Amino acid sequence: QLLEAKASLSLAQAQHTLQLQQAKAQISNMVPKKQFEQLQNTLREEQCKTQQLQESLQLQAEQTCRQLVRTQEEHEQLLQAAVEQAEGLEQSLRNAEAVLAERAAQLRDAQAQLSRNKLLIEELRGENRRFAMALQAAELKQKSMEEKNQLLEEQASALKQLIGKITPASLN
Repeated sequence: QLLEAKASLSLAQAQHTLQLQQAKAQISNMVPKKQFEQLQNTLREEQCKTQQLQESLQLQAEQTCRQLVRTQEEHEQLLQAAVEQAEGLEQSLRNAEAVLAERAAQLRDAQAQLSRNKLLIEELRGENRRFAMALQAAELKQKSMEEKNQLLEEQASALKQLIGKITPASLN
């Protein structure tokens, strides 16, 4: 808008200068002096107005430039903050992925250990069944041996009694 206004102003000044030259040429030939002075006064007033308009446009242009610079700086700061936040989030994501990978490895290790433990438990159960069967056989054998012992003790007692009866008779 500023550039358009400056261009319009320059065009208006050029046209005004051309008209002024034409008017001066015509006035010098046909305009009375009093009217010429009035036209010169009007021209000066128009030139003052033009100068004021130029100064106002220049001031507006400077203010607009300063505002644009401030806005651009704010946008750059916001962009920088967004970039830093994105980098922080990226780092957090990488850290979380590393932690998850480590936990997944730990879970795989724990699962492998659990599988090994299950196999060991199955082996121990098998051994336990074999020991239980062996214990049961040993108990049966022990019971059989106790019964045999009992029988032998009874036989030994009977023999002692028999020997006790036989010995006094043979001494007599």
